[in-house]
Amino acid sequence: MAGIIQYGGGATVFASVDNRRSRLRTTSNLLSRPPSNGDLSRLLKLSIEYGDVNFCKAVHASILRGEEDDIRLQNSLVTAYLRLGRVNDAESVFDSIPCPDVVSHTAMISAFAKSHREDGAVRLFFEMRDAGVGPNGFTLVAMLTACSGLGDLELGTQIHAMSVKTGHLDSTHVSNTLMRLYAEWDCLDSAFKLFDEMPNRDISSWNTLISSMVKAEFYDEAFECFIDLLTWEDLRADQFTLSTLIYASGRCFDLKKGSSLHGYSHKLRCESHLSLRNSLIQFYAECGCVEDVEALFNSMPLRDAFTWTQMIKAYSGFGLLDSAIEIFDRAPDKSSIAFNTLLSGLHQNGDGFRALRFFRRMLEDGVAVTDSTLTTVLCSCGCAGDAGFSEQIHGFVLKFNVGGNDRIQAALLDMCTKCGRMEDADKIFDRMPQRRSPVTLTTMVSGYARNLELEKAASLIGQYTFFDEFASASILAVCGDLGFRDLGEQLHCRVLKDGSLRNAGVGNSLISMYSKSGGGGGTEIFDKIFESMPYRDAVSWNCLLSGYVSRRLGDDALNKFDEMQKSGGKPDSITCSLIITAYKYTNSNMAQQCHEFVLSMKSAHGIDPDSNHYASLIGVLGRWGMLERAEKVANTAPFDPGPALLKPLLESCIRHKDPTVGKRTARRILTMDPDEPSTFVLKSNLYSASGRWHCSELVRDEMRARGFRKRPARSWITDRKNGVHSFFARDKSHPETRDIYAALEVLFKEAKKAGYEPDTSFVLQEVEEFQKVDFLMHHSAKIAAAFGLLKKGTAVVRVMKNVRLCGDCHSFLRSASVVCGREIHLRDPSGFHLFRDGQCSCKDRW
Repeated sequence: MAGIIQYGGGATVFASVDNRRSRLRTTSNLLSRPPSNGDLSRLLKLSIEYGDVNFCKAVHASILRGEEDDIRLQNSLVTAYLRLGRVNDAESVFDSIPCPDVVSHTAMISAFAKSHREDGAVRLFFEMRDAGVGPNGFTLVAMLTACSGLGDLELGTQIHAMSVKTGHLDSTHVSNTLMRLYAEWDCLDSAFKLFDEMPNRDISSWNTLISSMVKAEFYDEAFECFIDLLTWEDLRADQFTLSTLIYASGRCFDLKKGSSLHGYSHKLRCESHLSLRNSLIQFYAECGCVEDVEALFNSMPLRDAFTWTQMIKAYSGFGLLDSAIEIFDRAPDKSSIAFNTLLSGLHQNGDGFRALRFFRRMLEDGVAVTDSTLTTVLCSCGCAGDAGFSEQIHGFVLKFNVGGNDRIQAALLDMCTKCGRMEDADKIFDRMPQRRSPVTLTTMVSGYARNLELEKAASLIGQYTFFDEFASASILAVCGDLGFRDLGEQLHCRVLKDGSLRNAGVGNSLISMYSKSGGGGGTEIFDKIFESMPYRDAVSWNCLLSGYVSRRLGDDALNKFDEMQKSGGKPDSITCSLIITAYKYTNSNMAQQCHEFVLSMKSAHGIDPDSNHYASLIGVLGRWGMLERAEKVANTAPFDPGPALLKPLLESCIRHKDPTVGKRTARRILTMDPDEPSTFVLKSNLYSASGRWHCSELVRDEMRARGFRKRPARSWITDRKNGVHSFFARDKSHPETRDIYAALEVLFKEAKKAGYEPDTSFVLQEVEEFQKVDFLMHHSAKIAAAFGLLKKGTAVVRVMKNVRLCGDCHSFLRSASVVCGREIHLRDPSGFHLFRDGQCSCKDRW
């Protein structure tokens, strides 16, 4: 209720007083004389305590009626307004003070620095110095905060010098703030030196030092610093110390250290702090401990928005999308952050269509769309690969004019390339003013590589003038995919020189590049890189395992998997897929062990086997000739057996020439998804293989009418200038075609003398036998190999192929390696083939 409080002498103070503020009324009514400055100071404190702006203004009115200026009272009024969030009112009071002192200036400088008015803070500081007012420790802290907001390290170093000159550097608070400024600018040497020279340290000093090390990814050093804190200082770690170190444990996937810190938090009785529990959820999620994450979440009496977001992120990381959506639906606050986290999780798990549905729900609920939202949605649309959806999302971005930053533009490019819209991607790229930025260049290079526009990819890579860690990792990945080994080696030297190999993403891409681009067929190079990495995550292990599997070193891959588990590494879904495939290439039949591995994935690793895992298992069983068992696995899988499960079975039937299971499987595939392009190709090939050429041609006519296109086989070789020489079957577009074909004809004849016999069963066309042989001779892999053998000065011919190598080309290249006396390395989607002296490293297990 509003009221007037009467004071002796006629002074009035207007105040807004409600029934709950009896202390405030009582204090006012007790005054039987004009209020003294002390009385007014106490009333200002009460206005702060109760958050009453109107009462503060009433006290202000009473102060204005006074006849003398009391700087202490005026400073109290400035402070009261600032504590009540009224910065402009405080500034007005400050401007009315005839001679503001250091307290007045410090209060306003601090307020400006905290309210993102850093320029005003700096201006006022220099006005204070010009007025001859010396700073105190709080002034210097406020100025360092302003320097941090402005990103002005030079001014920060000047404040550092001033604090030394004025003797305020001995203040722990000043030194701590200065350390944080240096850490923000990655000037860790300055921060460490400052810490070592501090005469007195508090727990905030240690927390600043430890967090600086963690931010710079010096995790081992951070833990050593923590040991020093416990050993040498008479201080006790708090929840902030433990939260930072638990985060570091998660980043380096050290389950033992993180669990120990969890136990230590119980000893310190600070485990109930919300921030600490949130850090523990994040840590256990990164280490793959789903049970621990759920136990923590369920035991929390209090949760904030960060807790719910972390749970959505955790379940998404485990691949448990239904659980992530359930947590999202239960979350009390469905902010844009929660939506973005869910969208990101769906995208990362390859569920682009469901991500698009939740984006629609986000729009319907009126939730603010951020740049992060659009970036994820564009990437999800690319993941879905639907050109129609991509055009709608593209239109949304253009309509609302929200595609202004580099990341959204890069996501637009990425979406267009993944949806086969390369002409649109080229137009977007050409119109972009920032087209030379590492993000957009990298996106376009990856797009060209994805659509096998190899010459354009190589040309664009040559335009790079700056490589950050993101660009280095991305281009190394492209070099691996396309076989640009020489360029990959140049980038390897660059990342060694600039120190970015410490970055896990760069190290992972480097391992992947060497594992995909060959090099003697061995594993020594990427083994050495893996061992030299300071920190390894699940992707690091997956890249290493992929290198072994692609070389069909199944037993070695299984041994590495054992090492991974012993070192505390947690396998993910991709790891399990690689291990299942590794059983396909073991030296002895381990199909039974593979089947048991799939059945135990949930209990042993917390991963539910999906269709990809079962398809790999069927491929393993088929590789070892266990076709009926493979068919039974497909029929009894915990989901409907789709084409993805049955196609590996059909391939095994063809390899083992089992017509009974093969016909049954082919018939099922054809009835399951008759409108799928790959089904048309399968149907056409089956008709051709059985000699029903007319039926095969009818199927091909229908494919052409529907706009379906069989993916053409393509093989290519790169030279030391990163040039790309690519070939299709019967390709005559190369400027050296005459020499290539002449060399191929000679090589073909010599290979036949060395034991090669053309297998015309691979020609699925109704032509004469001599024409079938001619078709076989001009397969893309043979043309590329002939071109490579023409080039002198290289001991090894490296060929890349975009589709699986056929049996006839495999037999030809074995004989060619004898004829030419050189090694021929070929990489196709199934892995590597190293042909040497008439033998292949795959031992016919491709």
